[in-house]
Parts: sequence; structure tokens; C-alpha cells
Amino acid sequence: MIAGAVIVHAGRVLLIRRSAPAASLLWTFPSGKVEPGETAGEAAAREALEEAGVVVEPVSLLGERVHPATGWPVVYAACRLLSGTAHAASPREVEEVRWVRLGEIPGLVPGGLFAPVQAYLEEQLAE
Repeated sequence: MIAGAVIVHAGRVLLIRRSAPAASLLWTFPSGKVEPGETAGEAAAREALEEAGVVVEPVSLLGERVHPATGWPVVYAACRLLSGTAHAASPREVEEVRWVRLGEIPGLVPGGLFAPVQAYLEEQLAE
């Protein structure tokens, strides 16, 4: 299982650009494998720190699916930013981090987002 951190702050959401794409995915939410004994929310928070250097708190799970591009089971966790300045904290894995507006996502994630994640972002990032 992969956990993705959906982090909204100041009218934007945090995306990372992977050093090596996962299937066709280049821009993604900070995400990675759920370790034994870890909840999906804890894994999402750990990955946000490891990949983007931000401390977050999981607030709710937005849903899960088998990702159409990778075939991996993924669960998405809405997270609140607690501290830190986003940066490529793991250069081996992450090329760039960016806080993006809702309207920028289609240009970075051509396949679009998982419907429950898209709905959450539309609610949180209404301009």
C-alpha cells in the first residue's frame, strides 16, 4: 500500500516532481510505502517529511484506489501543515517541490486526480 499526503496551505497544494517517474507520473503528492505497524496517515506524514521537508498532521483519509498508471494500491490522506519550508528533502527521489493552485494541476498531472481528492481540493482551494 502507498500513502499519499494531500497538503493544502495558503490556497495551494504541495506537489513533488520525482527524480525518476513512477510509470507516467512525474508530479505527485509526497507518497511512499506504508511500513509495518504504521497507519496510512502516519505513512503520509512521514513521506511528507522525508520527501518535502515539512511536518504535517494527517486529518482524514480521502479514499483509496488501485492507481491506473502504476497498478499500486494507494490511499490518500488530507494533511495539515504544521511546520517547515517545503524543499526537495530527498534529492535521490525528489527533483523539485512546488505549491500549486488548483488550476495548475491539469498541466502537471495530465491524467487528472482521483475524484475524491479532486473534490477535496476544489472545496479547499475554491478561488
